[in-house]
Amino acid sequence: MSILYTGKTFTTGGRNGQARSDDNRLDIALSAPGSSGAGTNPEQLFAAGWSACFIGAMARAAKETGIAMPADVSVAAEVDLGSDEEQGYFLRARLNVSLPGLERATAQSIVDRAHQLCPYSKATRGNIDAIVTAV
Repeated sequence: MSILYTGKTFTTGGRNGQARSDDNRLDIALSAPGSSGAGTNPEQLFAAGWSACFIGAMARAAKETGIAMPADVSVAAEVDLGSDEEQGYFLRARLNVSLPGLERATAQSIVDRAHQLCPYSKATRGNIDAIVTAV
């Protein structure tokens, strides 16, 4: 095994704080979901990271099967923060994937394979409910 990259951040103040990366490329204010704060929240950051990674995994899945990836592929990611009496806080996610120009069955096969390849999908599998769909 080889480590390809290590992302490093430093966060203060929790959901109403500040986060920055060690290279200062990321420097953002954080605000709790639904608050009037000016910052983003961890669920948005997670959705952005997962969807970006998922596009890379789809490219690999398409290459494996010899299918040309459309140039204008996109992923609309939704990450829910929920709470109930049994689980306490939990996450739930939906990735709605657009692969313009591909037949729905072909697109869904790429999406399904990408869900097996994507490191974010692997990390969350069995831990949060995730629905990944070609739209």
